Amino acid sequence: MKIIQIFLLIIISSMYFSCSSGSDTIGLSPEERFTIAKAEYEDGDYEDALNELQAIILQFSGTAIIDDTQYYLGLCHFNRGEFIRAAFEFSKLIRDYPTSEYIKDAQFMLGESYLELSPHYSLDQRFSRKAIEEYQAFIDFFPTDERVPAVEKKIAQLNDKLAEKIFSSAVQYRKLNNLRSAVIYFDLLLEKFPDSKFADEALYNKIILLVDKSQNEEALSEAKRFLQKYPTSGYLKNIQTIIIDLNSKLTSN
Repeated sequence: MKIIQIFLLIIISSMYFSCSSGSDTIGLSPEERFTIAKAEYEDGDYEDALNELQAIILQFSGTAIIDDTQYYLGLCHFNRGEFIRAAFEFSKLIRDYPTSEYIKDAQFMLGESYLELSPHYSLDQRFSRKAIEEYQAFIDFFPTDERVPAVEKKIAQLNDKLAEKIFSSAVQYRKLNNLRSAVIYFDLLLEKFPDSKFADEALYNKIILLVDKSQNEEALSEAKRFLQKYPTSGYLKNIQTIIIDLNSKLTSN
């Protein structure tokens, strides 16, 4: 019996302390409660801010500050490192409150959330692709925003990561002497990410493989394409030498 009483006392105590932070705001207007939650957020008290923001959404879903509350809910999760939950909250704002003044910032933060979830290039890149998608939506809908140049750089970096994953697969096939598959993956990189930092190296490696396979005419054609596409590449001198050698071979034949 004493054990049951102690257990009940623990439950009642925990309920009291969990509600104590919110009890100070009972009776206040939703605007006043949001002001308190925002101040807690700005002070870095993300957990207290979250509790208050969630209470506002539950109790005052039809008020004018509900989109403000939804946006700061996403920010709290983002700053707590809860990026999947942050992405969910920003997406909810965009979906449920399309006329909100926070739409632009929510779209930007949606891209930021997925960027934080983007892993090492060797792993599954679904979050990288999702980040690119949401960043591109930001550019499409808000092309004059001052953050667009920075977003474009982030998209380029993410594309480089996707390109690196394909490039590493091509290199692995080459090491296994599966030259056909290696060429396929180099071509895939060049098709999808022709402006990535791995593109010139991919085309260079493809040319080397074609030469090794004695596909000289195709190798020469690709080498000429290399000169046009990547005139400042570090592989330029090597390509020029390859072109001279291939012309000599094809002429002698």
